[in-house]
Amino acid sequence: MSGLGGVAAGWNNGQTMNDTYPELDVLDHDGDQEDLAARHSLRRVAGMRTELEDISEVEYRQLRLERVVLVSVWTSGSQEDADNAMAELKLLAETAGSEVLEALVQRRSSPDPATYIGRGKVEEVAEVVQATGADTVICDGELEPAQLRNLEDRIKVKVVDRTALILDIFAQHAKSAEGKAQVELAQLQYLKQRLRGWGGNLSRQAGGRAAGGAGIGGRGPGETKIETDRRRIHTRIAQLRRKLRDMDATREGKRAERRRNQVPSVAIVGYTNAGKSSLLNRLTGAGVLVEDALFATLDPTTRRTETADGRVYTLTDTVGFVRHLPHDLVEAFRSTLEESAQADLLLHVVDASDADPEGQIAAVRTVLNEIDASNVRELLVLNKADVADATTVMALRANHPDAILVSARTGRGIDTLLAAIDEALPRPEISVTVLIPYERGDLVDKIHKTAVIESLEHTEGGTLVSARVRAGLADELAAYSHG
Repeated sequence: MSGLGGVAAGWNNGQTMNDTYPELDVLDHDGDQEDLAARHSLRRVAGMRTELEDISEVEYRQLRLERVVLVSVWTSGSQEDADNAMAELKLLAETAGSEVLEALVQRRSSPDPATYIGRGKVEEVAEVVQATGADTVICDGELEPAQLRNLEDRIKVKVVDRTALILDIFAQHAKSAEGKAQVELAQLQYLKQRLRGWGGNLSRQAGGRAAGGAGIGGRGPGETKIETDRRRIHTRIAQLRRKLRDMDATREGKRAERRRNQVPSVAIVGYTNAGKSSLLNRLTGAGVLVEDALFATLDPTTRRTETADGRVYTLTDTVGFVRHLPHDLVEAFRSTLEESAQADLLLHVVDASDADPEGQIAAVRTVLNEIDASNVRELLVLNKADVADATTVMALRANHPDAILVSARTGRGIDTLLAAIDEALPRPEISVTVLIPYERGDLVDKIHKTAVIESLEHTEGGTLVSARVRAGLADELAAYSHG
């Protein structure tokens, strides 16, 4: 973004133009003109090279790591925003198993439609690639097919965009059959627009006289390799969608069972690596894999737990979100993400130690809006209190006064969080007093799990219970009303 709009993006906390640019005494009606040198040069981001810790790691990584150069176009926001975005891209690249050699940022009002960074800058990137010995360039954005082709043709190494990078990480981390199918579907939807062929490989069938003695069916223009590949991709996409529909029916059956038993559900959502799995383990002892890596959790895990007064509810750990989460990925994982949309309560976990926690919150809420989960009640949880900066925490609490500060690692604030969940979950509203025969122990069990019991007494005629229950259970208990 250029002009005054680009400046205004940084004035969120009472900051004025004179604070940001003290050399300007009066408003410049020509706008904030980008410095000519800044527009004409790539800026190296310091401290971006991956550092290997010991010789065993070196020997291991030499076998598996791609050597990459990161490239980003900075179009709006402050330099701090641009550096945070590049730091996240570095983490994504390392999670995918790459060694980052260089990181380059260019300031432009918008990406170049032909080459993303502009024709002149492509040559500079090519020089950096040649000097560092890199074999891959990763761009921080979703490239159009033409941009991808032009960059690869001119830089002479593989070029991938942020979307392909995230899809690759998901492919590495998917463990369940459903997760693998969802990732493959997203990859194929991304790939079908980016197929390309080289030279003679385009022709799969000879046409006209060149067909020789092929006879009927061998003449004509034939089918090119790209057309064949595209047809195969469409066929595979249809197969995966059928497979996922069958899996979704199973998942929906489990949801229906919980609804039938009137079990409230809580979904843990948040940015990738915010500590969602650690929080689930702390609250339920679920034993879910915890790893300091992006997208360590792709397959949702649901565990039963209960409130202090004995009401049962479920906690579900969901896939993490990230800025500019690829649309194809959101579509492919829609059935999984619906765990959030159909929950009674969202625990929105934020990494309070991150450089830009507010950016995380905004990114997560964007995805929640895409999957129609923005209307579900949300409880903001500021995690990693043990390592978060005190000033950052104060700012977050000022902007989000209802947020709860916790540390899933040390247990700080967990009791407060449990009390807040107890308060936020839907409570039964209908008061009943019933005498349940001993042979209907199943109803007593339902009352224990879903109702708020005010009194319970075992009498000669059965179990006398006074409780607040939900409408569905009240109908079942109507035949045993007492007094």
